[in-house]
Amino acid sequence: MEFRELGKNGLRVSALGLGCMGMSQSYGEGSEEESIATIHRAIELGITFFDTADVYGAGANEILVGKALKPHRNKVIIATKFGNVRTKDGKSLGVSGKPEYVKQACEASLKRLGIETIDLYYQHRVDPDTPIEETIGAMAKLVEEGKVRFLGMSEAAAATIRRANKVHKLTALQSEYSLWTRDVEKEILPTCRELGIGFVPFSPLGRGFLSGQVKDNSSFDEKDFRKDNPRFMGDNFKKNLEFVRKVEGVAAEKKCTAAQIALAWAVAQGKDIVPIPGTKRRKYLEENIAALALKLSNDDLAEINKIAPPGVAAGARYNDQMMKAVGR
Repeated sequence: MEFRELGKNGLRVSALGLGCMGMSQSYGEGSEEESIATIHRAIELGITFFDTADVYGAGANEILVGKALKPHRNKVIIATKFGNVRTKDGKSLGVSGKPEYVKQACEASLKRLGIETIDLYYQHRVDPDTPIEETIGAMAKLVEEGKVRFLGMSEAAAATIRRANKVHKLTALQSEYSLWTRDVEKEILPTCRELGIGFVPFSPLGRGFLSGQVKDNSSFDEKDFRKDNPRFMGDNFKKNLEFVRKVEGVAAEKKCTAAQIALAWAVAQGKDIVPIPGTKRRKYLEENIAALALKLSNDDLAEINKIAPPGVAAGARYNDQMMKAVGR
């Protein structure tokens, strides 16, 4: 397994992490037994970086991840997030970055995870009603208290990242980044590199679309959020399917899968980048990890960039309400 440094503060992780959200929400029903087996298989294959959040499954995902990682605590990096406030039944109550809430959320996550210290603690979304200096200041106190090791943010604007980094050195920024979501290349990624902040792409497989496994949009069950996602609907779906077929063409030339092309491309974007593809099945985990052995030449990357330029995807990556919380 290749390892990479996230940021400049000493956090070393496997070159590929595991996003655990789908084990508890958003992509239909899951099996706890298979999810835990997937986490354990990830460890066997060298993955040390595991990502969750307090909002995933209304806390259930942190409990699952904590349970699965408990026997391996001394050799894994656990990242979790706070800020999206929900009721117990999942109803959104908005975003909070208030200092008192930061402390409360951290204590709750530590309890659910069953650990004494969170390795990487992200602000999941920026609270527009609380100065970022106050939020990061409260997070910095958690570091001083030994409850958190490193700090990060998710889906924040470049100006906000700069302000936050002045309060406490950030280790990582987590945002969506893939062959069909390249918005961060314009300002966010350059800002992170200027400040020495690592970058963690979530959904590097385009919520499964870039794997080529999604052939129609009629099979999503009621618990699968993609059924209402703009990129998976109507004409957008048809246009995006045509794009994925081009990625599959490149994969055929390289004798690999479309998912492996997408992941190899993401990994090749810089040593400061650590993608966290999510899966709840060992089969896809093993396929994803195999992408690390796929080395793309400059000609390969040029060909991929030609068929997947910024803005290639049809449709917004979230619905209107969710997009409002991005880039604050």
